[in-house]
Amino acid sequence: MRDAVIVGAVRTPVGKRKGGLAGIHAADLSAQVLNELARRTGVDPALVDDVHWGNVLSIGEQSGNIGRMAVLAAGWPESVPGFTIDRQCGSSQQAISTAAAAVVSGQADFVIAGGVEMMSNVSMQAAYVPGTGEMGGPAVTRYAAELNGVPGFDGRFNQGGGAEKISVEYGLTRAQLDEYSLRSHERAAAAQDAGYFDEEILAIKTSSGVVDRDEGIRRGSTVEQLGALKAPFLEGGMVTAGNSSQISDGAAALAVTTSDRAAELGLRPLVRVHTAVVCGDDPVRMLTGPIPATQLALKRSGLSADEIGIYEVNEAFAPVPMAWAAAIGVPDDHLNPLGGAISLGHPLGGSGARIATTLIHHMRRTRSRYGLQTMCEGGGTANATIFELL
Repeated sequence: MRDAVIVGAVRTPVGKRKGGLAGIHAADLSAQVLNELARRTGVDPALVDDVHWGNVLSIGEQSGNIGRMAVLAAGWPESVPGFTIDRQCGSSQQAISTAAAAVVSGQADFVIAGGVEMMSNVSMQAAYVPGTGEMGGPAVTRYAAELNGVPGFDGRFNQGGGAEKISVEYGLTRAQLDEYSLRSHERAAAAQDAGYFDEEILAIKTSSGVVDRDEGIRRGSTVEQLGALKAPFLEGGMVTAGNSSQISDGAAALAVTTSDRAAELGLRPLVRVHTAVVCGDDPVRMLTGPIPATQLALKRSGLSADEIGIYEVNEAFAPVPMAWAAAIGVPDDHLNPLGGAISLGHPLGGSGARIATTLIHHMRRTRSRYGLQTMCEGGGTANATIFELL
């Protein structure tokens, strides 16, 4: 039977808002990781059957099918196609799933999966311009309004409001959210200092220098400092900029093929895509999707939760991994051991591939047989993917 293996994974550093990567065109940044992936694997780009590229804010420089634009910017043969996937924050994780499905089904033999988001250049506010129509339309807006919110939250699609709702439902306190955030930064700083990210990162040359480290990690913060930040989503709420993911820039790419094709090309597989699922959940609360997605992935894989050595749950907001951990029952040291989106940043459409790249490298470093990644997504969906070390 055909399988899906990953033979290369690389990412840019995650740049902070208006940081070192700001100003680089999304297609150009994507092109750099595509070419680095080709260099590391030694695979001629002409052999690539397709490029599956995640992106969320597909306007401005990220419009016009950024997946295809990335291929052209990389100078790859025009015979190499590319397409863009929008599953909100899970877009590039979904790209890995579609790439795996393509090679397992025989529709392709070698696919690049990844994604990009340049949030410094394309703002979330610009993506939803007043007067261009409300997201989802009248029927969806009525549906959302019928669902329960929290006091002061109007029930519309608002991820911050969803995070507030989850915090209340799971009995989380502001101090607990801030303590989790602080721990994320501490873990990311320790990993950066230990050089854990060095192998997976491609240094990016810019007009003002070289960016070779994730820029969002804050050192020396305290719970008291975080506790002084205001809650923007709900008066008297708990979710703040300090315990939420960062607005970021970045891209990542992974090479997906079959074991047989890898052998033909003389490539050593890093991991196998063991199980990949997606599910829907409450579209207003929208951030608890990783819980049923994880449960579904474990069920379909035949694995138990304690067989997974490393879990990566995207830190869109601190309540997301905290509620997930309470529901799944995973030890703290198995969850986001190198920090997450709160500390490293969250370049939306590039985050799924960034997380996969970090997870795969850490699995090999720690010799963990199985790793699982999952992330909440706008509209109430969630992906979960289990990788098996080879």
